[in-house]
Amino acid sequence: MICRRLSPLMIMLLLAGCAVGPDYQQPAPQTPTHWNDPGDGGAKSQTASTAINPRWWKTFGDPQLDSLIERAIAGNLSLQQTVLRIAGAREQINQAGGAFFPAVNGNLQATRQQLGLEGELKSHGVYDQLDDVDPELRGALGPLTQPINLYQGSFDAQWELDLWGKVRRQVEAADAQQQAAIEQRNDALVSLEAEVARGWLQLRGAQSSIATLNTQIESAQQTLELTDSRQRGGLSPQMDVENARAQLGNLEAQLPQYEAQARQAMNGLAILLGKPPGALDGELQASKPLPALPEIVPTGIPSTLARRRPDVREAEANLHAATAQIGVSVAQLFPSVSLSGQFGLRNSEASWLTDWSSHFYSVGPQVSIPIFQGGRLVSSVKVARAQQGAAVLEYRQTVLTALGDVENALVSYRTDQKREAGLNKTIDALQNAFDLASSSYRQGIATFIDVLDAQRQLAQAQQQREQARVQSALDLVALYKALGGGWEPYQQVQLPDYAVFGDAPRG
Repeated sequence: MICRRLSPLMIMLLLAGCAVGPDYQQPAPQTPTHWNDPGDGGAKSQTASTAINPRWWKTFGDPQLDSLIERAIAGNLSLQQTVLRIAGAREQINQAGGAFFPAVNGNLQATRQQLGLEGELKSHGVYDQLDDVDPELRGALGPLTQPINLYQGSFDAQWELDLWGKVRRQVEAADAQQQAAIEQRNDALVSLEAEVARGWLQLRGAQSSIATLNTQIESAQQTLELTDSRQRGGLSPQMDVENARAQLGNLEAQLPQYEAQARQAMNGLAILLGKPPGALDGELQASKPLPALPEIVPTGIPSTLARRRPDVREAEANLHAATAQIGVSVAQLFPSVSLSGQFGLRNSEASWLTDWSSHFYSVGPQVSIPIFQGGRLVSSVKVARAQQGAAVLEYRQTVLTALGDVENALVSYRTDQKREAGLNKTIDALQNAFDLASSSYRQGIATFIDVLDAQRQLAQAQQQREQARVQSALDLVALYKALGGGWEPYQQVQLPDYAVFGDAPRG
């Protein structure tokens, strides 16, 4: 007899331990064993398969860049938005987990009601039967047939048993969505670090180009003074003087564009740090050279990229959430069991609400069995499975995109370094040609056109080399970003107070 009584309870406990729907399995993406990087000797910087530095920007060896990135992480407004999304995702987990517990509500009610009791008594002939009874009994029914005031205070509770794991799957999906929000923040963090480094390198590149142009302008000024002196001595025609002046003016006309680039880079850096444009001018306007590239660039191996790139990790979290949603939809196909109860006090006289005789209660289970829903529940399962399939394909595509980003960054980094090396050789040759042309012109052997042509070609090659140096540095930043490094040291997320209490942020 005891076993028979316990068997339904045992069955419910066993059912409470199961969760319908597929269990999530971490994907194992297929990746190549090594990067498709030739690693030839035509470039100064080589790659290695060692683990990348989480603070990769320190390879540039500039404390100012380190400070800018740290301040950007603390003050960037877009990054703070992603932190608030994490806060919202955490609350969604609490919302989903709240279904594990009973829902209890308190009610206070005061109504005036007409119960229609008089009509009910007449329909059953009660008044006809009372004609032969004591008239006082008939009169006692009068107040009961009049409108009354009804006062009620009660508590009601309802608890749905998670027999099929629907709530557990909802919590699992919400937890995965929180992880996706965290990876969105990590991805934004990696992008922010790269943007600060790019802005800083563009600023230094513009300043280096200005310094190169000023050197060229000084050389062109000396050439103009030489031709002017020779013209006054009758050794050169006025045409040589005008050509030298035109060469000087052409170089001076190129300065404003680099000055504008430097100003725009400083404004961009200020905005990335959450400050108004111009706030960093005093700190950044002092000219500094471009940093040297590291001799060895660690890239890791392709198999670790999926665990390091935040966008791949986000796609995996979305896949986890989509898998859990299948269990939620499948659980809706099965019966649900709820326990409900109500207790309260009710009386037509408010003063009697404190009397125990006015209490009422109800308690009992409720079983809801889905019989016919017009195919809605089955379609919900099919939709969840289709969404999970799309999430699988999205994950695979994200992995392929990540591999492509790294390979393309390696190609750009390698080719731009080769271009810079070639331009160095070109500049050496053009410098010798310019020196020879200038010496020959002073001796009256060469024409001034030869000097101007050599000077023009040298200036162009020097400017191209500066651009190639900047581009090589930007390629390195793009490579580090493609490798997904930079978020690991900042995994602890501190939520601002207004995210907790719901207050709007103040400036």
